[in-house]
Amino acid sequence: MEETNHFEKVKKGPMLAIMLVGAFMGLLNETLLATALPSIMDYFDIQRNEVQWLTTAFLLTNGVMIPISAFLIERFSTRQLFITALSIFATGTLVATLSNTFWLLLIARVIQAGGSGIMLPLLMTVMLTVIPIERRGAAMGTVGIVISFAPAIGPTLSGWLLEFVEWRGLFYVVLPIAAIAIIGASIFTKNVTKLTYPKIDILSIILSSLGFGGLLYGFSSFGGGHSAEATSDFSWLSVGIIAASAIILTLFILRQMKMEHPMLEFRVFKNPIFTLAIIITMIVLMALIGAETMLPLYMQDTRGFSALESGLMLLPGAVVMGIMSPITGALFDKFGAKWLAFSGLAIVSVTTFFFTNLSMDTPYAFLVVIYAIRMFGLSLTMMPVMTAGLNQLPESWHPHGSAMANTMQQVSASIGTAILVAVMTSRASSQMEGVNPAQITTEVVNQANLSGYNTAFWLATLLSVAGLVLSLFLTTKASEKAKQEAA
Repeated sequence: MEETNHFEKVKKGPMLAIMLVGAFMGLLNETLLATALPSIMDYFDIQRNEVQWLTTAFLLTNGVMIPISAFLIERFSTRQLFITALSIFATGTLVATLSNTFWLLLIARVIQAGGSGIMLPLLMTVMLTVIPIERRGAAMGTVGIVISFAPAIGPTLSGWLLEFVEWRGLFYVVLPIAAIAIIGASIFTKNVTKLTYPKIDILSIILSSLGFGGLLYGFSSFGGGHSAEATSDFSWLSVGIIAASAIILTLFILRQMKMEHPMLEFRVFKNPIFTLAIIITMIVLMALIGAETMLPLYMQDTRGFSALESGLMLLPGAVVMGIMSPITGALFDKFGAKWLAFSGLAIVSVTTFFFTNLSMDTPYAFLVVIYAIRMFGLSLTMMPVMTAGLNQLPESWHPHGSAMANTMQQVSASIGTAILVAVMTSRASSQMEGVNPAQITTEVVNQANLSGYNTAFWLATLLSVAGLVLSLFLTTKASEKAKQEAA
């Protein structure tokens, strides 16, 4: 087996830069089609519930591949796996540009996600492998730019591009970047991850795919309706899918705990700081993704803003988080996660509370500024907390820790969206009860929806406060250093 411990000969900068480009493309494509869906509906003459599968299928495939990535990282070399993942993603992008039927475009999105789901966990594992622990904060802060900025810029970028090109143009832009990334990966990617060559366990792969895939689909369909009627139609079916997926995941976890070399190592949760970090990250993401879902709905469905205008409202916040991520990483290396996370979650809690009083007259500038400040708070929280958790794990568990962290992000994003949308629609529906149908006007519906949005943001505020309290149990840099010296 090739020696992987001599990192001094590895040109880390170019390799990590290429891997960041790959991860950025994958995450960008999660939301790139957001504003293109109406034109794709018209092109293929399909309904909204059908076209939505272009996003849902991408997220589901991504969510299925991430848990499997830990096994792949230990089975195949860094170079093999990254180039293969990029090639799969590029193939899907090429198929998308040539798609003349909706089903071919849907298959292209699944192929894209098959490559995308591997790239971010691989990037994080490589970071943990080649970067010394005392400098990981700054490195993971760079990853934070990708995680926060790429999905946020997707709707804005696609909205702008669609002013000049048809929907295929979105894939034309990505394809040459993917090709350049493959060439760069062939030149700069080196084998740095440790290979243990675990045996392929088909049953584990099936249970993981059905369990995580079903859980993500159940929650995303539960929150997929933006009206009370749509949510009601999905609710019981979604609950059944979620319950069945939970049972399958339980069987998957029990199997992993009995295996000598599990596909996904659940024993990482025996570390209390890692477990706490994952819980805080999930809470933060539920509040983050929920707001990113609620605000565009409020702006477009209730206030009448365009998709591009709502995307531009989110853009300054994404830029703030992108700029702050490496700065926060450097602060983490110096001070640790505890007080960064506490400060950040205090800001998130206050700014989320400001969204609990939305009205038909709330200024656009107010939404932009408060959202940007909120993202500043999140930038102090996300990567420091995750890095603090991953730093607790031994090197042999880095692929599993990275895969677990990314999987829980996907799950919490789906859960957060589902819960907040369900709360919003339930509250709006209750406001309409007893109203004479003859008296239902646009103003009445808007007021009911506003009550729903405000109630959802109250819940998001409570989630943020819960994360704030939990952050007090994180370790400081000084206590972590004392613990290392004692060891």
